[in-house]
Amino acid sequence: MKMLIIYTHPNHRSLSYSFLQEVINGSKENANIQEVQILDLYEEDFNPVLVFNEHKRRRDMYTEPGLAKYRDQLTWADKIVFVYPIWWGRPPAMLLGYIDQMFASGFAYKDTGGLLPEGLLQGKSVICISTMKGPTHYPLLWLYNAHKVLMRKALFNYVGIKKVKFFEFGNMESPSGKHKEKLNKIHRYFQSLNG
Repeated sequence: MKMLIIYTHPNHRSLSYSFLQEVINGSKENANIQEVQILDLYEEDFNPVLVFNEHKRRRDMYTEPGLAKYRDQLTWADKIVFVYPIWWGRPPAMLLGYIDQMFASGFAYKDTGGLLPEGLLQGKSVICISTMKGPTHYPLLWLYNAHKVLMRKALFNYVGIKKVKFFEFGNMESPSGKHKEKLNKIHRYFQSLNG
């Protein structure tokens, strides 16, 4: 299995970074995971601003030379792992900017003229690991599961990725947030992941 980890948090002393380390450490102990690539969007200084106009058409974004490296990473990966905080009920703008540019028509999906497009990233799977200040069930009870609906239905299913797993960890700014227990859970999950 080839795994791409996309990390989105500006602070390497954050809890999100600790979760990233557990993903990496658990993966190193797993014989099923052959290779791992890490894309740290802030460290990479990825430009999340989507630009298109009369000179730069959105329909041509899938050929944008400056994004070729990131397209190659997504094509290469069997499993894509996203590690990010939930801010204002959704992923950070940096990650959404990456999604806007990378999951483009012609690369991630193809319009067929029907109700839904043909997903071009079929066969891949995704794991989303997110942290938030509020309670664990806040997105479900207060936001009608908007985060999962956005990621699973509006994005991943649309581009052909049907296997999507979520870890949403709440109360992460509380001293009683069970940080160590949650970090261990992620470590064990990636240690034993087999597909």
